[in-house]
Amino acid sequence: MKTRITELFGIEHPIIQGGMHFVGLAELASAVSNAGGLGIITGLTQPTPEKLAKEIARCRDMTDKPFGVNLTFLPGFSNPPYPEYIQAIIEGGVKAVETAGRSPEAYMPALKAGGIKVIHKCTSVRHSLKAEKIGCDAVSVDGFECGGHPGEDDVPNMILLPRAQEALSVPFVASGGMADGRSLVAALALGAEGMNMGTRFMATKEAPIHDNVKQALVKASELDTRLIMRPLRNTERVLTNDAVEKIVAIEKTAGQSVTIDDIKELVGGVYPKIMQNGDMDAGAWSCGMVAGLIHDVPTVKELIDRIMAEAESLIRKRLEGFLAA
Repeated sequence: MKTRITELFGIEHPIIQGGMHFVGLAELASAVSNAGGLGIITGLTQPTPEKLAKEIARCRDMTDKPFGVNLTFLPGFSNPPYPEYIQAIIEGGVKAVETAGRSPEAYMPALKAGGIKVIHKCTSVRHSLKAEKIGCDAVSVDGFECGGHPGEDDVPNMILLPRAQEALSVPFVASGGMADGRSLVAALALGAEGMNMGTRFMATKEAPIHDNVKQALVKASELDTRLIMRPLRNTERVLTNDAVEKIVAIEKTAGQSVTIDDIKELVGGVYPKIMQNGDMDAGAWSCGMVAGLIHDVPTVKELIDRIMAEAESLIRKRLEGFLAA
């Protein structure tokens, strides 16, 4: 399948693996790239630029296909040395960067000077237009369904994707609710030129996370996510657990006076405990509503091959069959 996204990144299939904290390591990124998609290393999972350089080198040992690095610019408890991370990416020969969170405008000159194609994650048309204006090569349009940070507009992809097509000149991929061939075909029909999957790739054999997390995704339904940090205007969609219910209760009690310090221990520094140790109630972790469409834990290649076969069948058989003779 050829789209502007496959052409832009030099990949076989229009499928991108989103950056995910303590998930986007070399094992998963290389598996996605080897299967024909664009694998993504999560830059800030690596505690220093030097560690990121080593992870990039490790990934390059596992694949000769294109892969990228995610850099997220979000309010946090530390201020990462972004210029040094970008230098590590450039020196590692990486040609694709997925940016997220705050605008990457300040870092665009360095990224472009390094010959890097930038795809920015946006939760609204206005932010997508800004990404296009500052020189991003593509946009990942995140609907309200997505795991992680869905923004504050609450617009689902059935509306957001056609609006993006109306407004944008650069190619974009659909993110949020993407799981299978149906997702891909729907995204293409709504104007996208590919899809970004995060949560779905967590439930694969190569995902370097504890099996407890994978089984939680298989067991979860589309009703098992919660929105937290809404009063802080840093909304995050997470899979419910004991810690999340505590956060919801704290926010309900404190109302608009809640601060990040009130919930810090339940959202900060919890990912190693969950993803590596399998402590499912250690804190809140990002998860999309798409969990309701996750029923197994295949290899990455099995998943991507299945998606592409299903998409082709839908296009050639089911949809064509609706046309009058």
